[in-house]
Amino acid sequence: MKKVKLSKIAETLPAAVPFVGPETQERQRGSAFTARLGANENIFGPSPSVIETMADAARDTWMYGDPESYDLKAALAKHHGITPDCIVVGEGIDGLLGYLVRLVIDPGDAVVTSAGAYPTFNYHVNGFAGVLHSVPYRNDSEDPTALVDKAREVGAKLVYLANPDNPMGSWHRAGTIQAMIDALPDGTLLVLDEAYIETAPDDAAPQFDTTDPRVIRMRTFSKAYGMAGARVGYAICTPDLATAFNKVRNHFGMCRVSQAGALAALQDQPYLAEVKGKIATSRDRLADIARANGLTPLPSGTNFVTMDCGADGDFARKVLAALVDQGLFVRMPFVAPQDRCIRVSCGPEAEMDKFSDALPQALRTSREQG
Repeated sequence: MKKVKLSKIAETLPAAVPFVGPETQERQRGSAFTARLGANENIFGPSPSVIETMADAARDTWMYGDPESYDLKAALAKHHGITPDCIVVGEGIDGLLGYLVRLVIDPGDAVVTSAGAYPTFNYHVNGFAGVLHSVPYRNDSEDPTALVDKAREVGAKLVYLANPDNPMGSWHRAGTIQAMIDALPDGTLLVLDEAYIETAPDDAAPQFDTTDPRVIRMRTFSKAYGMAGARVGYAICTPDLATAFNKVRNHFGMCRVSQAGALAALQDQPYLAEVKGKIATSRDRLADIARANGLTPLPSGTNFVTMDCGADGDFARKVLAALVDQGLFVRMPFVAPQDRCIRVSCGPEAEMDKFSDALPQALRTSREQG
């Protein structure tokens, strides 16, 4: 039987998934995880009003969602003090990154990111035959100066920075981010991924300037709002760029249930404040657990804590595997030297207790393996 002839670009790509999900690992190991601490989901969950609203909206799933996400965009505009024509709603930041790369990148165009930063961005760049250039982290943080210098060197059309950063949890202050925007070479667009901005310090986000064509900012309901499975993200940019997304986006990509849930989440800011407090408490607990076991917790502006295991990537991988063997789903950075760490999501006390109980045995097993 003849095979389907793929495009020239697709023929060059591996059939790989950027992240191996916990469900895949559970099938491979033949048992379920007892603690899901690896995907940076908000284990505290969404607001009760979100659950109730989504349950009510499920009765209308026979209808397509509003292709303009009008109500949600209006609410987001009011929340941020901007206009709705500067907002694009899409299937999580992942989906919006794909649309942006498709809009901007022709085969061979240069794109700059950090080695070891969020891999889904790279996945989209490769999928449209862009050429990735990377710079190393500096002191476990993405390096704005190096990113801008590399963008200038290679004539990049896009440069990616997450603030706060995944997988290290580090962040830059608003002034540093604004200085980076101001230093961008002509023709370069900064993709500022702010997935974790709600859990970051208050001084991490610059003021919105939707007249500035040098930056597009991406946010999500997946993290602090606790709606990872609903796949609701949004981008904030100039009206011209927001309109351009209509050329390539999936106009019926957002289901009614997700739209209704996101609107309810945005309207329940007291619950968001409560969850942010719980995340901060959990970060402190994870840091205490790390230090009690001889690991070094890195400062975090996210809903996870990255822990330096004090050796190399091989040792950290052993620790991770030993945690998985005990039924805990965790992850780690992919690229050295950041791969000396493991990364653990925040969660309720019961989940933290499971990690606290499992970590000493995981470290003993890893050290015994040499």
